[in-house]
Amino acid sequence: MLYLGIDQHARQITISLRDEGGDVLQARQVSAQPEKVNAFFQQLTRERLRNGEPFVAVLEVCGFNDWLIHLLHEYHCHKVILIQPDERKKCKTDRRDAASLSELLWVNRERLLQGKPVRGLRQVDIASNADQEDRRLTTLRKEAGQARTRLVNKVRHLLRRHNLQWQMPTKKFPTKAGIAWLKQLALSEIDCLEMNHLLADVEQVQQRVKELEQVIARRCGVSEGAGLIAAMPGVSHFTATSLACRVGRVERFPRARSLSNYWGLTPGCRNSGENTQRLGNITKAGSGMARWLLAQVTHKVLRKDARLREWFKRIRRRRGSTIARVAVMRKLATVIWHMLSKRLTYAECRAAGEAGTKAREEQGCGRE
Repeated sequence: MLYLGIDQHARQITISLRDEGGDVLQARQVSAQPEKVNAFFQQLTRERLRNGEPFVAVLEVCGFNDWLIHLLHEYHCHKVILIQPDERKKCKTDRRDAASLSELLWVNRERLLQGKPVRGLRQVDIASNADQEDRRLTTLRKEAGQARTRLVNKVRHLLRRHNLQWQMPTKKFPTKAGIAWLKQLALSEIDCLEMNHLLADVEQVQQRVKELEQVIARRCGVSEGAGLIAAMPGVSHFTATSLACRVGRVERFPRARSLSNYWGLTPGCRNSGENTQRLGNITKAGSGMARWLLAQVTHKVLRKDARLREWFKRIRRRRGSTIARVAVMRKLATVIWHMLSKRLTYAECRAAGEAGTKAREEQGCGRE
């Protein structure tokens, strides 16, 4: 078994190759041009891996790991390990980074090859191709919605400059009646030119949103996880697909609270010495989009789930509305874990939770 540490950049990669004994066999830089990086891996498999000896690779996560991970799989890499980069070092070069990665891989080879965690090392799960596509798709839909909101705000600002917002025929915008009314407004030359450009941009963004929603709805229909999450009250195809692809393989979360930890919904702490243990704000680790979506879902679920609404009110009386809403978000994350791991709908999970609560209450009364 050979151990390959790769420090990746946009224009080149720096590699450090170690053998089973931990000795460095090769250390060099390779251009990221397709022909040169392919020539390097062909030479590596021809000279170093003559007898079919496998190799393992480790690299730090960045925004353009995809092509290198696919290339490593093409050259029959036994396992690709993706990790979070360390804190900024005082003395840093690409060769030192590659050497430290290969040494890290060699020292912890047994646990890493078995898929076990290593203390102090944050491993990144490599999502499937379908989940990666869904993440890009839902991110495009979110950006299109934000672009539409910016354009609508510009239109409303233009109307407020002339105090014309009171004459808008509809409260919501964009609508067909609202756009038709805006087109016939008598404005100055420059304002009319700006309004026409804004309306053209709004129409283009509306068409983009419609196309993205159609693709999302189709992909949500063929995804079992997204279909289960879509059964929650007030959850759209976009929300269900976004949350499902950001969970990935639910088997990697051993407990329900592991998913809420992964999404940064649990309180952080910095305790030392004899100080009294105190919890701080939530860590906000993981996907910010998942937290944003759970915050939207919370408003809708609280209107439709009476039992959860009563639980929310009890926390709000003691801790305030902000902490109570975060607690509901954390509970929804645990419910999603149960739905995906046990293949249950939202109603079935809530019914099972109520049955378990009643059983514990009855056991407590029996002991008394």
